Amino acid sequence: MPNKILIVEDTESLALLYQSYLIPTGMQTEIAYTGQEALDYLANNKPDLIMLDVMLPDMSGMDILAQLPANDRPRVVVLTAHASKELAVDAIRYGAADFIEKPVDAERFRITVNNALKLNSLSETVEKYQSRYENGRFCELIGSSAPMQSVYQIISNAANSKATVFITGESGTGKELCARAIHQCSERNKKPFIAINCAAIPKDLIESEIFGHVKGAFTGATNNREGAAGMANGGTLFLDELCEMDLNLQSKLLRFIQTGCFQKVGSEQQQQVDVRFVCATNRDPWLEVQAGRFREDLYYRLYVIPVQLPPLRQRGQDVIQIAEALFSRIASEEGQKFEGLSDDAKHHLMAYSWPGNVRQLENMIRNTVVLNNTAWIEKRMFPPFPQTNTAHEGTVAAQVSAPATLSTPSIETTNLLRSSDIEPLWIVEKRYIEKAIAACNDNVPKAAALLDISPSTIYRKMKTWEQMAEQAY
Repeated sequence: MPNKILIVEDTESLALLYQSYLIPTGMQTEIAYTGQEALDYLANNKPDLIMLDVMLPDMSGMDILAQLPANDRPRVVVLTAHASKELAVDAIRYGAADFIEKPVDAERFRITVNNALKLNSLSETVEKYQSRYENGRFCELIGSSAPMQSVYQIISNAANSKATVFITGESGTGKELCARAIHQCSERNKKPFIAINCAAIPKDLIESEIFGHVKGAFTGATNNREGAAGMANGGTLFLDELCEMDLNLQSKLLRFIQTGCFQKVGSEQQQQVDVRFVCATNRDPWLEVQAGRFREDLYYRLYVIPVQLPPLRQRGQDVIQIAEALFSRIASEEGQKFEGLSDDAKHHLMAYSWPGNVRQLENMIRNTVVLNNTAWIEKRMFPPFPQTNTAHEGTVAAQVSAPATLSTPSIETTNLLRSSDIEPLWIVEKRYIEKAIAACNDNVPKAAALLDISPSTIYRKMKTWEQMAEQAY
């Protein structure tokens, strides 16, 4: 929709000249030759921008500025042939966005208009973001940490796009909440959000769950049934744990994503729907492609806008924000009150690594609320936390089950090294990475994932090792 510009200028030749400057931009322009004409127009219309002459026959442009509403007012650029510092200060004080002096050429006029409209767009974006993000909450997601701020920004940017969003992250990090946030921030938010957990549905029923079936399609199909694809028409279809889907069904899903058409099980009639796809997995989808469990063409079709949800252990003070929100909600559900957490309780929550992420935290909080009918929570009320290998947290050993051949010396044994045993660090690193690659059957991307580095890093190191070896000999 073209921007609407109101030009308030009493000299007809200048007004028409300014109007002609904007013809190449495709903007919609209106002219008011007096202050009263401008006010009458503004009483029934809201332009995106007002180009306002200061010297009008019936009133000053400043009088018009003063009468504009304080909230939800159009942006104003003041035009005058009598420029002075005092006039510029007054114009800005009354709410003008810019100030330009006559005579003005076409290029300067268009640049000023475009800059003012960009400010409008920026203000709308900030207001929209602030309306979604308040007090550490973004839709149903909670947290103010830098990693989550990055996630919120991706959601805001991608929400109204038709591109598929692929959410990855450990179990319990809130992938479905992230998918719901994408739906809530989009223009589809008045339409259905339908979620399917591909890992929770038996293999022989998942096609029916997604596409639906007709009566008699299989044993037990006593009625026609609408599937998730049909129910999500106009809205969002969320496919959780997508990498668990059977390969045969993946080909049907690919065709559905490409065409928007599908057939119910047992039917020969095609249906057309308009659906936004959001997918999620707690695995590395590219490793699943390499292992032959996930179609490569489906990967490229779906992995358009990736969102990596950080584990709870990497989110700092978010742990406390989430815990307080969960305590408040669960206490209310259980008919109890919650006033706060003691300092020792907060320290205990922050010190733990939460391998089960937010889901584990929620279960622990429900246990605490049910077994302790008190509004003030202290550390002693928490159930015992399962012990984790904190020495290796954030490393491959803590995140994945590495092959047995990838054993590393313990911290204690390193103290027993003699100076004659010490090798250059690059040689030790080379030996370890080569063992990782061998343990993964020479699959470099898989080894890179287990080592928590990118495959390109390994290839770069291999080239460096060759150079180091040449220099050594």
